[in-house]
Amino acid sequence: MDGLKKILGIVWILAALVVAYFGITVMGIPKLISGKQEDLVFGIIILFVLVPIVTGGLAIFGYYSLIGEYSNDKQ
Repeated sequence: MDGLKKILGIVWILAALVVAYFGITVMGIPKLISGKQEDLVFGIIILFVLVPIVTGGLAIFGYYSLIGEYSNDKQ
């Protein structure tokens, strides 16, 4: 089971990278440069609030899973 947790840790880190890429290139920057006020507000919220929270959470969860923080045989 610990091997599966380590593999899923890698999956979580990769998911964080995908979310960061998608959030920045598809949802964030195009909204900032569109010129509409409602898109500007949405882009700021995506880039400076949601992307760091989501990617940080996924990356930290994956890192802890990789180092064995969630294993049952902690010492």
